[in-house]
Amino acid sequence: MKTTAIILLFFLINLTAGAQTIISGTVHQENGDPLPGVNAYLEGTYDGASSDDNGRFRFTTDETGAQTLKIEFMGFEPESRSLLLTGDNIWLDIRLKEAFNQLNAVTITAGTFEASDKKQAVTITPLDMVTTAGANGDVYGALQSLPGTTTNGESGRLFVKGGDSGESQTYIDGAWVPVPYNSTAPNHGTRGRFNPFMFQGMVFSTGGYSAEYGQALSSVLLLNTNDLPEEDQLDLSVLSIGGDVAGTKRWNNGAITATASYQNLSPYMNLVKQNYEWNHEPESTSGALSFRQKTGKTGILKAYSTLDYANFNLQQDNLNEPGNSFAYGLKNRNGFANSSWNGMLSEKLGTNAAASYTNNTDDIQYDQTKVTNKQEAFYLKAAFKYSFSDRLLLKTGGEWFSKHIGQEVDQEGDAFKIELDDNTVTAFAEAQVYGSNKFVSRIGARGEYSDVLGEFNLSPRLSSAYKLTKNTQLSAAYGWFYQTPENNYLLQTNNLKSERADHYTMTFLSSANERTLRAELYYKDYKNLVKYSVDADGAFTDFSNDGSGYARGLDLFWRDGKTIPGGNYWISYSYIDTKRDYRNYPYEARPSFASKHNLSVVYKHWLGSLRSLVGVNFNYSSPRVYNDPNSSVFNGEKMSAYRSLDLSWSYLYRQNIILYGAVTNLPGFKNEYGRTYADRPDADGVYNSVAVQPGSTRFFVLACFITLTRRGDANQLDKIQ
Repeated sequence: MKTTAIILLFFLINLTAGAQTIISGTVHQENGDPLPGVNAYLEGTYDGASSDDNGRFRFTTDETGAQTLKIEFMGFEPESRSLLLTGDNIWLDIRLKEAFNQLNAVTITAGTFEASDKKQAVTITPLDMVTTAGANGDVYGALQSLPGTTTNGESGRLFVKGGDSGESQTYIDGAWVPVPYNSTAPNHGTRGRFNPFMFQGMVFSTGGYSAEYGQALSSVLLLNTNDLPEEDQLDLSVLSIGGDVAGTKRWNNGAITATASYQNLSPYMNLVKQNYEWNHEPESTSGALSFRQKTGKTGILKAYSTLDYANFNLQQDNLNEPGNSFAYGLKNRNGFANSSWNGMLSEKLGTNAAASYTNNTDDIQYDQTKVTNKQEAFYLKAAFKYSFSDRLLLKTGGEWFSKHIGQEVDQEGDAFKIELDDNTVTAFAEAQVYGSNKFVSRIGARGEYSDVLGEFNLSPRLSSAYKLTKNTQLSAAYGWFYQTPENNYLLQTNNLKSERADHYTMTFLSSANERTLRAELYYKDYKNLVKYSVDADGAFTDFSNDGSGYARGLDLFWRDGKTIPGGNYWISYSYIDTKRDYRNYPYEARPSFASKHNLSVVYKHWLGSLRSLVGVNFNYSSPRVYNDPNSSVFNGEKMSAYRSLDLSWSYLYRQNIILYGAVTNLPGFKNEYGRTYADRPDADGVYNSVAVQPGSTRFFVLACFITLTRRGDANQLDKIQ
């Protein structure tokens, strides 16, 4: 009997052992890389194991029959395998797909530079808008250190990828800014109208931008103002060219900031030799009010208004009468107000509503002529963004651009006045579709109707991006872009339609370890550009849209904030090949505003022992062309190459007091921007001319920034470093 029991027990043990199954295998990503730490287990049991560094796993189970194997790993879509366990060993080769996560998904970067505290891999930071040496606190000046831009010292405006300065538009908190620059005299550089310290971020689209934006053939600049400050604050700035004071009052969910500033270049111009004779040096006064209020859990209401007054008077050569000169005086009055609201109407529906109002007047007097240019503009916008799922987002909305422009001319008692109303209504829709974490497409269209032109235009837009590796990606963009001809043309003819540019853009971006490499190829095909003739009296006649042109090029950008301890630098280079047949060009030629080669090198270094931050910026642009009416070759002359080495120094005297100094063109390079010519030839048939030069060889500024708060530890170093 005892022997029988032993035999039966031995039989049962062998039967159980025979039912055990060994389950093993490997787990990889779709690209073949092994995945360590993956959980593989039988559903409803405790039998399972985790994969090792090589993605291998192995475990034994006593279960039999039909079972379900679960494979799970954070960041990847779970996998299930149906198994039939009979005691035979099982080996599996498993490939897991990366789970979709919009925060980690690829983003479209074709033609776009973004500065935002919310993005981990941006090309520039918000502070770079105002901290670049040579920019002197001008947003547009800082942008000229980025690839795709060309420095035009006699203008100061943005010239992007072979486009004229009028082909760029500026928006603040989603609201259109029709007059973003200060008024100036011909062939004298200008600056941006708005205080750069009011902005916390920007998006600079140099081509192929979203269907949400239009009326720009080359680029759009989207500026976002500051959110709520941390506490009450008083900022005092004393500069060698003026000063300003800004006070902020903070409450629970809101704040208000009032700013007043005054600038007078007289002390500087009397100290530094000028290339022009000034009767009244540039002087300006401005005041601004900014309001911010949180609304609910997600919404924020912003409102901003400013009033500016500026004037100057300088002596200019009368090239039609050699040896004589005349005074050119300008008085500018500008009022601007905008408001915006951003928030979520529901869990999936968000909105941005924006509005702006502009009233700008330029009173100009030169020789015996008085000219008054006026522009009054309204803008309304409503945009909605709906998330159908993590993989599909739809943005739609509409805009209304309304302009009233006028010009009054009094020439030796012979006066006339021209006025025009221009209303443009737009609608746009755009879907952003994520195929995976590695691939995203944005498909949209924009419709625009202009009553002054009496035409409707439909603009298709398409862009996409593919992530090559964790840190590299390719983006591409294509679209049609329309723009109403400039105000000066509309006042003289009603025989025009919209100008058009087609964009083709491809961008490679690699960003890791505080280093960014960006390379971009683009092609722009211009159509329907405005052409005209000039009669013997200098008046424009025979307007048409028969103009055309192209721009193509390569942009390179490298930024490194890691290699040099305490140092941060970037290098940008642009190659531009462009020609146009527009305006009164006799044939297709290279426009005078475009340089073929553009180089910028920016370096910033923190000197801890000296409590100082030093900034250096070198800019180079190859010679541009200009037209000499005494020559038979149109735009056949070349300017000298543009060079400038700029330096800035910020010294932290106390925690709340900063001393600052900056100088442009420290070596004193001689820069000239071609020549300007008389309207008619002299008795010998020669058009007299004079060189177009900067106001002075160098420009410098000294400043002291003082910040007063309750805690006493705040300062403005982040604004100027």
